[in-house]
Amino acid sequence: MDRLLAVCEKKFSPDKIELLKKAIDFAREIHAGQKRESLEPYYVHPEAVAMILVEMEMDADTVIAGLLHDTVEDGMDVSIDQIASMFGKDIAKMVDGVTKLTNTNLTQMLSREDRQAENLRKMFLAIANDVRVVIIKLADRLHNMRTLGYCSREKQIRKAKETMDVYAPLADRFGMGAVKVELEDLAFSYLMPEECRKLKSLIEPKQEERMSLLKTAARKIETALREAGIKAEINGRPKHLYSIYRKLNNKKVTLNEIYDLVALRVIVDTVKDCYGALGIIHSIWRPFPGRFKDYIAMPKTNMYRSLHTTLFSDMGMPFEVQIRTWEMHRTAEFGIAAHWMYKEGRSQQDDLDKKLEWLHQLVDYESDASSSKEYVDNVRHDFFTDYVFVLTPNGEIIDLPAGSTPVDFAYRIHSNVGDHTQHAKVNGIPVKLDYKLRTHDVVEITTSPQAAPNRDWLNFVKTSQAKNKIKQWFKKANREENITRGRDMLSEAARRQGQKFSEITKPDYVQQVLQRLNMNDIDDVYAAIGYGGLTTGQVLNKLMEAHRKARKEAELAQKLSENEQQPLKSFDAEGRAVIVKGEANMVVRFAQCCSPLPGDKIFGYITRGRGVSIHSENCPNAASLLADAERIIGVTWADEESAKFPVTIHILAKERPGLLMDISQLLANMHINLRRINAKMSDDGAGVDVSMSFDVQNATHLETITKSMLKIGGVSEVSRVMNQ
Repeated sequence: MDRLLAVCEKKFSPDKIELLKKAIDFAREIHAGQKRESLEPYYVHPEAVAMILVEMEMDADTVIAGLLHDTVEDGMDVSIDQIASMFGKDIAKMVDGVTKLTNTNLTQMLSREDRQAENLRKMFLAIANDVRVVIIKLADRLHNMRTLGYCSREKQIRKAKETMDVYAPLADRFGMGAVKVELEDLAFSYLMPEECRKLKSLIEPKQEERMSLLKTAARKIETALREAGIKAEINGRPKHLYSIYRKLNNKKVTLNEIYDLVALRVIVDTVKDCYGALGIIHSIWRPFPGRFKDYIAMPKTNMYRSLHTTLFSDMGMPFEVQIRTWEMHRTAEFGIAAHWMYKEGRSQQDDLDKKLEWLHQLVDYESDASSSKEYVDNVRHDFFTDYVFVLTPNGEIIDLPAGSTPVDFAYRIHSNVGDHTQHAKVNGIPVKLDYKLRTHDVVEITTSPQAAPNRDWLNFVKTSQAKNKIKQWFKKANREENITRGRDMLSEAARRQGQKFSEITKPDYVQQVLQRLNMNDIDDVYAAIGYGGLTTGQVLNKLMEAHRKARKEAELAQKLSENEQQPLKSFDAEGRAVIVKGEANMVVRFAQCCSPLPGDKIFGYITRGRGVSIHSENCPNAASLLADAERIIGVTWADEESAKFPVTIHILAKERPGLLMDISQLLANMHINLRRINAKMSDDGAGVDVSMSFDVQNATHLETITKSMLKIGGVSEVSRVMNQ
C-alpha cells in the first residue's frame, strides 16, 4: 500500500479516503511516462507534496489538491472543469490557484519576467480567495528545492533566486517558520555556495562546545522546572545559516556578537507556565540586558507567539531560550496551516479571519496597478519585505514595510483617513508626517474634513498603497489644474530636447501614444503628468519615436516615387525574379538574414559591389537599413510560380516515439524536399525542439505547410525563423 494512503487512512474519513484513492490513480495516469530531472517518475513529486501537507495536518481536500496540483499544467487536455466534475469545486479551485498560465499565444508573446509576474498575480489573487493555495504552493516549492541538485546550474540559480525573493517571504508572512528557514538555507546554498561553505567553516570549530553548553543548560532547566511542578519538553538547536549570514551583513556585526547562534526551546502546557518558566530560568542565569522579547503579550503579525530571552551561561558564552506552549510551537512551525479552519470541529473562525484581513487588500491592490508586474511589485513591497508592526490607540496591530510613516499608517487604516490626515502622534507625542515608524510605536491620526493630501507626501511615503491613493486623489480633485500643469511640463521638456512642441504633438503622433498608454484623450496624458502618474520622459520619448518613424516613412515614399518606372524583371543566381523599380537586369540576391518569400512585403538595399539585396520589411535588420534612405530602392515580386525559396521553421512538440517520422512523412506527401533537420530535447526533458529547412513557393505555401504541421499529434508551436 502507498505510504501516502497508509498515513491518510489514520486521519481522514472513509469517503475522503475513497476520493484520495481516485486522485492517486488519476495523478499516476496523467503523469505516466513523465520524468523529473532525477530521472525518477514524475509522480513522486505530487506524492511528496501531498505528504508534506499531511505532515502539516491539513484537511483531506487540501492534500488531494496537492496531489493533483500539476495535472492541469502538465497533463494533455486536462481542464479545471474536469477536476471539478471528478473531485469537486473546492479541490478544483485550489488546483486552479496553483496552476501556472497555459502556454497560449498571449503568454508566448510575454517575456519570462512578465510571465512570472502574471503567474504570481494569479496566485496572489487565488490566495486572497482561499489561503490553502499558499500552503500547497509552499509545499510544492519546498520539495522542488529539496531536489534542485538534479537541475542545471542555470535553473538552480533561477529557482533559488525566485525562492529567496518570493516564496521564503511568503512563508514568513504566513508564519510558516519551519518552511521559511529551510527554503532560505537551500536557496542560500545555491545562490552563494562559496559564502555558505565559508560560514560553515567559521561556525564549526566552536559548535560542539556550544551544543555541549545547551545540553548542560537543558538539564538544569529540566530539573528546576520539575521541582517547580512545571511539565516541559526541552530541546536545543543551532541558528540557521542564512539567518546568521543576514545578521553578519545587515547589522555589520562579527560572529562573536551574535548571541543566538544556539538556542534552547522550552515547550510547556499553558501560558501561565511560560511566565513561570521564565522566572525560574532568570533565577539560574543572568539575562542579557535589552534582549528579552515578549511575543506572547505582543504577537508578531504572522501569528508567532513566544518568549525570547538571552542569557549569560556559566562559561560566559551567551545563549538564547525560547519559551512557548505546544499550540504556540505548532503555529511557529506551520503558521497558517496550524490554524486551518476547514478542519472538522474548528472554532474561533472570526479570530483567524481578523488576523488575515490584510489578504483582502491583495484584491484591492489590483485596481491600483497598470500591469501584472506593477501589481506584483506593489504586493511584494508592501507585504513580503522587512516590516515594522505598530499599534492603533486601541491596541490593534498594523504591519507596514520598514521605513513607513504615519501617512502610510493612515492609508492602511482607510483611504478616507489618509486623504484627510492633518496631524499625527506617536506614543502620545506629536510628530512630523514623515516620521519613520518603529516597531511597538502607538500611532494616532488626527483627521479634518478640510485636510487634503500634499504633493510632498509622495516624496516620503513608503507603501505602494499610499502612493497610489495620493495620486488618485490629485487625479480626481484637480483635473483641470493637472492638465495645464502637465501640458506645460511636457512643452518645457520638449524645448529642452530641441523639439518643437506643436510638431511632435500632431494628431497622428498623439494617437499612437494614446494607444500605447491605453488612454482615450491627450488631456488624460497631460493630467497624468500633472498629478505624477506619468513622467514627461515617458511621454516625450514616445512622441519623438512616432515623429521619427513618420519622417522615415515619408523619406522612403519619396525615394520609391522617384524610382517609379516601367517594371523590368531582375533575377538572382537561382533564377528567382523580382522587379526593381527603374532598373533592368540588376544583380539581385535574397538576404539570408530574413529569407523573404513571395507574399512578404519587401524592399531593396543597394549594396557596394553586389547589386541589390532583397529584404523583408519584418527583417531584424530593417530598421538600420531603412535609416540609410539613399540606398533604398523599391522592389516588388515578379509572377514566377515555379521559383523555389529556402525557409527555416522551428517546431516545439511533446516528446513521443515517431514524431520526427510523422513530420518527415507530411513533407514528403506535400512533395517538399528537406535541406536540413536538427532536433534536440528541451531543458525539462518533456519536449523536443526541431529546426528544419526546405524550399517553398511563397508565404501562402509556407502557411499551408505550417497549418498541416500543427495537426500532427504533440506539436504545439510552428514558427518561421527570420534570422538564419
